[in-house]
Amino acid sequence: MEKICPECGTKVKGRADKIYCSDQCRNMRNNLLNKDRKNIVRTTNNWLRKNYRILESLNPEGKTKTTKEKLLGLGFSFDYFTSIYTTKSGSTYFYLYDQGYLPLDNNIYLLVKKDLD
Repeated sequence: MEKICPECGTKVKGRADKIYCSDQCRNMRNNLLNKDRKNIVRTTNNWLRKNYRILESLNPEGKTKTTKEKLLGLGFSFDYFTSIYTTKSGSTYFYLYDQGYLPLDNNIYLLVKKDLD
């Protein structure tokens, strides 16, 4: 029985379990099937990268303070972070990998960097 490529409709030659006629057709089909899932991952990773770069640029020494307005002005999104750490005293730090921030009073944020060594 002759197999037909589900992507382009040409005859599939080769192994009995081969589904697509070429790597190009296989990749095109997989990209089409995974498009929605890849978009959300890509968008989330882009926001995480952007937020990380902003925190890193504002906090070169490892600990400083900044304002919410400055963060927002640089395009920071408070919706994207990689982890949350709550101290014994109840303070909640939000982290983007090793760069973190702690909301303080009056729209001031403490920026910190975890020592990963």
